[in-house]
Amino acid sequence: MENKNFFAHETAVIDEPCTIGKGTKIWHFSHIMSNCSLGENCNIGQNVVVSPDVHLGNNVKVQNNVSIYTGVNCEDDVFLGPSMVFTNVMNPRSAVNRKSEYMKTTVRKGASIGANATIVCGNDIGKYAFIGAGAVVVKEVKPYALVVGNPSKQIGWMSEYGHRLNFDDKGFATCPESREKYQLKNDLVHKIN
Repeated sequence: MENKNFFAHETAVIDEPCTIGKGTKIWHFSHIMSNCSLGENCNIGQNVVVSPDVHLGNNVKVQNNVSIYTGVNCEDDVFLGPSMVFTNVMNPRSAVNRKSEYMKTTVRKGASIGANATIVCGNDIGKYAFIGAGAVVVKEVKPYALVVGNPSKQIGWMSEYGHRLNFDDKGFATCPESREKYQLKNDLVHKIN
């Protein structure tokens, strides 16, 4: 690639055409396939596959052994934990070609997906949501939601800094680290500016 302003380990494979932002790092044995777009300052761990037409925003962290299949898009500041899994077809069969049936999944800004979690295709992950390790997500996840288990269920809410939010009886909470304030109203969380 001309004007390379990113780092790729010598064992990484990068198919053309694709776009890779400034400051991005691609580590050992990873494969970036054609027509991908990786933003600036991403970190692509070892043994990662980014399939054709996938878009990753800026500052996306992809840990080792993750495959990001066609139909998946991640906004800025997303964290994909080690060996987490995306799917892109609801009813896969080896002998039936379903490439025209790939479902879309969007992971919104700032969301974190824990190690070994599975995201079943077609279920968007809300901004700053937190998916616990090993969770199996089978429905849409709300912004700031904390979900765990198989099948996953929501057990609480998280701040943008990744701390559990404890709402008072008026529906307000404060992040213990950032001191940012949040409101819970109509079963949705909003940060108060």
